[in-house]
Amino acid sequence: MRLSARNILKGKITRIQRGAVNAEVVLELPNGPEIVSIITQHSLDTLGLKEGSQAYAVIKASSVMIAVDD
Repeated sequence: MRLSARNILKGKITRIQRGAVNAEVVLELPNGPEIVSIITQHSLDTLGLKEGSQAYAVIKASSVMIAVDD
């Protein structure tokens, strides 16, 4: 796999919650942090994603914002 995205994080799918159109996929990274992604049902099925399987979070953004509480 070769991508232009600079942030590729491997983890294990711990939860999939199907909705009417989209699905929420929770990917647990090594040492415990989780990334949650909303993808289409079609993508979920096409990729063959299942709880317990390995997958990658691929993050590409032109800007990342940082915020703090007042």
